Amino acid sequence: MKKNLSKGLLLGLTLLLATSVFASGNKGSLQTLNAVTVNGKTLPAGDYSLKWEGTGSSVQLNILKGSKVVATTPARVIDLKQSPNQDQALVKNNDDGSKSLAEVRFGGKKYALQIGEETNSSEMSGSTK
Repeated sequence: MKKNLSKGLLLGLTLLLATSVFASGNKGSLQTLNAVTVNGKTLPAGDYSLKWEGTGSSVQLNILKGSKVVATTPARVIDLKQSPNQDQALVKNNDDGSKSLAEVRFGGKKYALQIGEETNSSEMSGSTK
């Protein structure tokens, strides 16, 4: 009984620490070199702030220009094998010639935010900050 209680406390403490580490990292930045579409809204090229909230891998992403939310979309937190050196915006080239934001990677972080459907990496192009 004591052994099971110890395992339960250890697991709970591990989850608590992981959650607090993740919760502290729910902000980022995004720089787009071209206009991109996010959840049906076109964002002009420029610098944006990102804030997301949620538990597990599913989050709600808010994209801000200054203090104003300009787009909101569901996103998925995914693990990366290695962290990029700098922030990156991956875009999907659409059939009509427009570009949609597909993924945001953060310099020095081993996670990214994937937006919308999973896309083939050959269809995506990246821009770095």
